[in-house]
Parts: sequence; C-alpha cells; structure tokens
Amino acid sequence: MNRSDIAIVIPAYNEAESIVRVIEEVKPFGQVIVTNDCSTDDTENVAEAAGAIVVSHAQNKGYDGALSSGMEKAHELGCKLVVTFDADGQHTVERLQVFLDKLDSGVDLVLGVRPETARLAEWIFAQHARLLWGIRDPLCGMKGYNMNLWVYNHGFDHCQSIGSELAIQSIRRGAVFEQVEIPIMDREHGSPRFGRLLKANWKIFTAMLRVTKLRK
Repeated sequence: MNRSDIAIVIPAYNEAESIVRVIEEVKPFGQVIVTNDCSTDDTENVAEAAGAIVVSHAQNKGYDGALSSGMEKAHELGCKLVVTFDADGQHTVERLQVFLDKLDSGVDLVLGVRPETARLAEWIFAQHARLLWGIRDPLCGMKGYNMNLWVYNHGFDHCQSIGSELAIQSIRRGAVFEQVEIPIMDREHGSPRFGRLLKANWKIFTAMLRVTKLRK
C-alpha cells in the first residue's frame, strides 16, 4: 500500500519536547497527522516544522476529541488505513510495520497490548473487555484501523470512551481483529494526560460503563 494511503494519527497536548522525535520516526510509514489539543506550549509549531499535518483545537477537547479530529482529517485525505500513536515517545516504531502489514493483509483492526496497565481502573477495564469481547488492553493508545470501520461507526467516539469505542463497537459487529504485544518506553518529558490517580481511575471506570452501554 502507498504511503499516501496510510495515516499515523498522533493526539498531542503540551508535547513539544517529545513530538519532533516521534514524528521523525513514524514519517516514513505514512502521512503524519498531529492533533494539537489547545496546547499551551510550542507543540503546534514544532510539529509543523517537523513535517506533520497539524489539526489545532481552539479549545481543549480531550483525548477522544483529539483522536476524532485526527481520524476526520485522515478520512478527508483519503487514507485507507490509520494507526494511532502516542506523542510522548512511549511507543516504539518497530511495531508500526507489524500493524500495517496486518491491516494490509485484510485484518480490520489491530490492537496493541502493553506489558502492564498503569492504573487499577485500567486493569478492571481490561478484565471486563477480555471477558466480553476478547480484548486484552482496550486502553492502549496504539491501535490500527481500516477506515471503513470509522465510516460504519459514523465517527471515532460518541461517549468519551478514552479511545476504546471504535475498537469495541467494531468487534461487536464482527470485525476481524488481531492483538500485538508492544513494549512501552519510559516517558522522558511531561506528565500523563489523565492526571492524578483518583481522578484518572474514575474517568476510566466511567468510560468503561459508557462504552459497554452502547448499542452496536
């Protein structure tokens, strides 16, 4: 598949210190789309200078809003495959080709699986998702999609699912999916997007309830 048919979507909030390296690493694989979610640092400018297509929010829309805007841009550009990739440098580019090869071979959806979850609520969500849909790590930020899934779902997210709705709904509808174990590197700059422990766990738990209640 041509590079122009592939989008690497990177949601970014105050990631100026790490985003350039991430863009440079993923750029050979496809068109790089960075959603600048109303960052207060220089994320927008450094991402553009590094060669990314930048979609900027005038107001912060959160993780799902950033991914939604990136997916919309990928659709606008006519991309057929999309891989979401974190801006903080914790994902390694070595697995990216594996994701793309599986998508190009006809798999609808490729899900990353981290070595461990970071929070208690993530572990609960993972156990819940494994039991109901066979998904081992629903909140991993590295996922690969055939864009037909996005079209059929009428968008990426409708319930603030922390990046899990499109994958879960697609599997519930019978999408062919595979799961790939990915290493996670230590974050070199900044702090996690979801903030403090109690608030983050509550946000994850409520996202699990919302996405579970969706009709397919």
